[in-house]
Amino acid sequence: MNVTRASAQARENADPVERTHPIPLWIAAMTSLLVLFGAGYLLFSEGFGPVELGDRRTLADLSGKVAATTSNSVIDGQQLFATHCVACHQATGQGLPGVFPPLAGSEWVKSDARVLAHILLFGINGPIEVQGKPFQGQMPAFAHLSDAELAAVGSHIRTNWSNQASPLELDAVAKARRTKRNSPFEGGAELKRLPAQLDASPK
Repeated sequence: MNVTRASAQARENADPVERTHPIPLWIAAMTSLLVLFGAGYLLFSEGFGPVELGDRRTLADLSGKVAATTSNSVIDGQQLFATHCVACHQATGQGLPGVFPPLAGSEWVKSDARVLAHILLFGINGPIEVQGKPFQGQMPAFAHLSDAELAAVGSHIRTNWSNQASPLELDAVAKARRTKRNSPFEGGAELKRLPAQLDASPK
């Protein structure tokens, strides 16, 4: 019986013993170096580098750029085109065949800038021919946009794709807005007469 009890006791695990196992010195040293590096980075990095790389932005930085209304150079004509025009005329400026006319290579875009200013302001509602192809023009007016915004989007249209015309000047839009008109143009026939009418009108 004593032999059996001794065998049973031999098969049992030893009782746990509480001992002290200190952290290895190399781990303690590495931790201390990391803490010192972090503290030094926070202490000495303030004010260095672009504000975009850290949240050290001022109220002016967070406010962003204020778009001026007196110059089309600070207004993004491409963004305005994407917002107001791309659904019909497409990002390529090719429009949709038989539905929406192309702006790329359009004689209405590249010729007299005053005509484009009037089209943007008052729209078109009638038949128009673009690059020899007929379209039933139903373009909305964008008179709710500022003169600078219209000049910016008009400049984008006149200087992109295959178009190599001069930008649409702000003054041309302002003069077009002073035109005594409150309805869209009745297609291309009326637009063709517009330059002569503008030349004959008092300056």
